Amino acid sequence: MKKIIVTTFLLVMSALGAICLQAQKFALIDMEYILKNIPAYEMANEQLNTLSKKWQAEVEAVQQEAQNMYKTYQADLVFLSPEMKTKKEAEIVAKEQEAQELKRKYFGTEGELFKKRESLIKPVQDEIYNAIKEISESQGYTVVVDRASAMSIIYASPKIDISNMILTKLGYSK
Repeated sequence: MKKIIVTTFLLVMSALGAICLQAQKFALIDMEYILKNIPAYEMANEQLNTLSKKWQAEVEAVQQEAQNMYKTYQADLVFLSPEMKTKKEAEIVAKEQEAQELKRKYFGTEGELFKKRESLIKPVQDEIYNAIKEISESQGYTVVVDRASAMSIIYASPKIDISNMILTKLGYSK
């Protein structure tokens, strides 16, 4: 009797599992492909790269100043009085701190580059997310996976890739 109950239970559970799996629809997107086909994203990236290079040059200039000050200090070390040594060392440390502060200001977690990226790229990402959400809800997709960031996907049928559908929804027909 126990065997019949256990067998019946297992059959019911496997049938329910099969029904649940069949009820789910999956789709794939390629976020890199989508972003490459949106001109606003490309322009924002170019702007960020330009700003980043400009700010990096500023930081490097201050760091170079600190290095030059140190080299001069090393060359003049034998001619300096103890008070002058202390003063020069303090100036060099201050210049190095200025470089670090500038670096933090531009490239830190709450820095200018982060804020600029948020203001330029987040609206594009939000627009893509909303398009994905609308298409998923209208087409009945339970899960949408980003092929570009999902390292464990070895193969996926192109039939379930909705990247072009997303681009069309956003007005960038492919």
